[in-house]
Amino acid sequence: MIGSIKGKVAYLANEYCLLETNSGVGYRVFMPAAHLGQLAVGIEARVHTYMAVREDAILLFGFLNQEYYNLFLLLLGVSGVGPKVALGILSAVKPDDFYLAVQSRDLKVLTKLPGIGKKTAERLLLELKDKVGGIGGDSDSGFADTAFGGGSAAVDEAIEALCALGYSNSEIMPALKQIPNYAELSSEVIIKQALKLFAGRK
Repeated sequence: MIGSIKGKVAYLANEYCLLETNSGVGYRVFMPAAHLGQLAVGIEARVHTYMAVREDAILLFGFLNQEYYNLFLLLLGVSGVGPKVALGILSAVKPDDFYLAVQSRDLKVLTKLPGIGKKTAERLLLELKDKVGGIGGDSDSGFADTAFGGGSAAVDEAIEALCALGYSNSEIMPALKQIPNYAELSSEVIIKQALKLFAGRK
């Protein structure tokens, strides 16, 4: 599981950048438009990454800050929202504005987002209404601390892995809260403990 990449920007395209690490390996990373706009060829960048595994490809999605990364993971927990749609949302709206739209149940704003029709917008409201109530304003501190264990790399990697196994954020977050001091554990231990909890519910 690739949780982050640090490297030099070797190439910039409309939807992705090519990050070349010191080892000489280049990674194609799909990013929100606003984040690509902050990069330039030749500069060094560190991005939080999510690896999406499909039958025909393995794709990397990257973000320059934790706030966008956290919202990306939250969106992936919504039925019918995949990585490409989630990235499109993050290219069109800032996290705080998205949270405000959900909190105010603003279907008009949500249906203007790329790839979001009325039914998907209604699912966003239904599945996220209880998850974004306290998010907004100082999103980096509020959301990361309460929902993702302070944004630790191990917790992020564990959440990514569990999402890849088919579990939603609505299943993952309650399970994490049942694991004592989960924010201090390694990603491997978090995953094992979470899977035990899921197995016990069957």
